[in-house]
Amino acid sequence: MASAVRDLELDLDAFEGPFDLLLTLILKEQLEPAEIDIAAIVVAFVQRLSRPTPLGREGREEIDLDACGEFLVLIAALLEIKARQLFPEEGAELAELEPEEAAEELARRLAEYRRMKEAATWLRERLQGELERYFRLGPAPLAPRAERRLAAQDPQGLATALRGLAVPPPKVSLSHMALRFPPVAQFLERFRAVLRRRRVFDFDGEVAGLSRVEQAVAFLALLELRKAGEVALAQAAPFAPIRVSRDEQERMTQWTVRSA
Repeated sequence: MASAVRDLELDLDAFEGPFDLLLTLILKEQLEPAEIDIAAIVVAFVQRLSRPTPLGREGREEIDLDACGEFLVLIAALLEIKARQLFPEEGAELAELEPEEAAEELARRLAEYRRMKEAATWLRERLQGELERYFRLGPAPLAPRAERRLAAQDPQGLATALRGLAVPPPKVSLSHMALRFPPVAQFLERFRAVLRRRRVFDFDGEVAGLSRVEQAVAFLALLELRKAGEVALAQAAPFAPIRVSRDEQERMTQWTVRSA
C-alpha cells in the first residue's frame, strides 16, 4: 500500500522522481509548492491504478482502496499548502512551521486516516457477522395475547349521562355586545337650547364626558342642524375645536324683527 503511493514516479516540469521525494522537498522548503502541477500528479496516479491487477473473488479487477485513501490524504495536504501560499494572510500560519513540524502535521493526518480506516474495517466485519441475524417487527407468535376486559359498568350512570347530553344548552345572551344609540333628536334639542342661551359654543367642550357612541350621535345631530341651515360651523385647522354658532341669515332675520 505504502509503496504504491510513495514510489509513484512523477515527470513534472519542476520535478522528476518519486512522490515521496517530492513531499520531502516541499516540507524542507527546497521546492516551491506553486511550481507543482497537482493535476499532473492526479493523472499519474490514475494511470498507475489503471494497470492490470489481480482479479477478485467475483472475477472483477480490484482497486487498491488503501492506496487511494493514502493518496487522497497526501494530495489534500499538498493542495492545502499550495492554496495557503496563494494568499499572504493565510500563509502566515504555515510560514511559522518548521519542516519537522510540517512533517509531523502530515504524519498526524495519515494517522487519523488510518484510524478512520480501521474503524470502517471494524464496522464492515461487524456487519458481516450480523448478516445471519433477523429481527421481527411485530410481537412473537407464541406470546400470550392480552385479554381486553371492560371495567364494571353502571347502566343508571350511563343513562344519566345520556339524558344530560340530550338537554339543549342554554341560549347564550349577546345583550352585552349590543350597542345602544341615543336618539339624534335628543342632541338636536340640546344644541338648540344651548344656542338660545349663547351665540357660539365649542362642540368638543359640549360633548366632553360622553361615550364615543354618544359623541358620534351628537356629531350627526350637528350635521343635521347644519344641513337645515340652523347653525354655522367653523374650524381653524384640521383637528382643531369646532365652533358652532347660529346661522348668519337667522341672526339677520331676528335683528330685522327686533328693529321693526
